[in-house]
Amino acid sequence: MIPPRLDIVIPVYNEGSVILETLAELRRLVLTPSRILICYDLPDDNTLSTIKANPDRVEGLSIEFVRNPSRGPHAAVMAGFAASRAPYVVMFPADDDANADILDLMVAKADQGIDVVCASRFIPGGCMVGCRWVKAALVRTAAFTLYYVARLPSRDATNGFRLFSRRVIDCIEIESDLGFCYSLEMLVKCHRLGWPIADVPAQWFERKQGASRFHVLKWVPAYLRWYMYAFATTFLRRPPSSVQRRLAGKTAI
Repeated sequence: MIPPRLDIVIPVYNEGSVILETLAELRRLVLTPSRILICYDLPDDNTLSTIKANPDRVEGLSIEFVRNPSRGPHAAVMAGFAASRAPYVVMFPADDDANADILDLMVAKADQGIDVVCASRFIPGGCMVGCRWVKAALVRTAAFTLYYVARLPSRDATNGFRLFSRRVIDCIEIESDLGFCYSLEMLVKCHRLGWPIADVPAQWFERKQGASRFHVLKWVPAYLRWYMYAFATTFLRRPPSSVQRRLAGKTAI
């Protein structure tokens, strides 16, 4: 059996209505040897029963179920990262049946030495459709200012859908504990370390089934910390902390 080069971490919370379509697209379109880590909170999550009841729909996929020792999306993703072993790890939304075709492209970018490959809604070929205006305004404002003012090399800094190299997973200490803030944190810390970052176009559509776990207003204060971190890197020339240097092999900017 070919060892996986990509671990696909999918945090779930009762995603039974959408997970089979997502897995079908991953099976159909991803050529990179991969393993799918379904990260769940509770054993009665209907995502698990749906997958197990439809073996023909997931035939050929390497799927592992990872129990979240805590609760919530952040802890679920962290459990997936801890269980990952492949050279590359991507956080993939459970309801995303539109972007499986870019995972091979993300791996190809990573093979060129890119440590963080961001799925960007705001470059040619990408889109964001049906987003509520409050969330859209916040996301677009953050993306614009981080790219054009803070000079963070990604046009979509707040999108949680991105690929990380093994070096990032193993070396970057994650301080966030809320929602998907870890993703922005890892991005801005890699930027401060001078590690390569790149974008690929991605499509985003407001989900039609199930409830989103993205609580934008609740998470704004946590995001602001890492938003300001990016500006401090650029304008205050803040170096990596001693802990970051030690964890990252004392890599200099």
